[in-house]
Amino acid sequence: MKVLLYTEGYKSISKSGLGKAIEHQKQALTSRGIEYTTDPKDDYDLAHINFYLLKSYRLARKLKKKGIPICYHAHSTEEDFRNSFIFSNQIAPLFKKWICTCYRLGDHIVTPTPYSKKLLESYHLDRPITAISNGIELDFWHRREKDGEKFRKEYQYKKDDKVIVGIGLYLERKGILDFVELAKRLKEYQFIWFGYTNPSVIPKKIRDAVNTKLPNLTFAGYVPKETIKAALTGCDLYLFPTLEETEGIPIVEACAMKTPALIRDIPVFEEWLEDGKNVYKAKDVDEFEIKIKKILNHELPDLTQAAYQVAKDRDIKEIGRQLEQVYREILRKKGE
Repeated sequence: MKVLLYTEGYKSISKSGLGKAIEHQKQALTSRGIEYTTDPKDDYDLAHINFYLLKSYRLARKLKKKGIPICYHAHSTEEDFRNSFIFSNQIAPLFKKWICTCYRLGDHIVTPTPYSKKLLESYHLDRPITAISNGIELDFWHRREKDGEKFRKEYQYKKDDKVIVGIGLYLERKGILDFVELAKRLKEYQFIWFGYTNPSVIPKKIRDAVNTKLPNLTFAGYVPKETIKAALTGCDLYLFPTLEETEGIPIVEACAMKTPALIRDIPVFEEWLEDGKNVYKAKDVDEFEIKIKKILNHELPDLTQAAYQVAKDRDIKEIGRQLEQVYREILRKKGE
């Protein structure tokens, strides 16, 4: 079996969660000994398409005519498209129609979580849908205390500073406005956000938030995964105030690093992250404020050991096994 892993415009999305997911697919297939190519002109038995722009659509239509089976990866939904870029809310209904047109070209649809699967089922795509995590490199995401020390030194944090890390693009749905508000309220703690989006494509209120000047707030921009790993080691809390996700891989990375985590209580996390069991959850900025204080003052139990199992279940090797199952099912049905 040879698979085409196709991602249109990879360079432009390589620093996003989608770019990370593509790299994980390559590693997952390699772990199973599955041969793959990224060149549509090669020979292959099955195509795994990861994006929904025009080249992806045209390729999928071409492959359908040739009788080559397609696994279409639904990384995006109308719900997580909203509250992102300028005019995203206005065009969201059109975006939904377009992605449905693309996804229906697949013989089978893969999406990261049971939550995103439910959303897609409500779109009436009339295709089998399987939830498979984007996965993480568990072998990479492990703690080394000297990495944490390096992070604190690089960003000039003192040993007794309480440091709170956020990760994500500069998007409203990532909860960046609440992150800034919490930095304003909790001046005794240090807040640092990793990630970047071109300011020209985001609304003014998000640009203003990113330009907020506070002595305890840093926007560090895009950094390599080694820096994220060091930050998750050296910080005291990973804060994920996102309002909508199809998965949210940074929380899985935090679980792997055994970093205390506080996330927003939203549907995508319901079936695999449990409040008070492997993470803590909050519904709004007031509850975030209360729980941050309790976590950092050690008034709540440490859940990091239980959280590690979440990461283990989403190791690249397990993702490879699940993808292989889907591929073989697609090929089996095509052969009937």
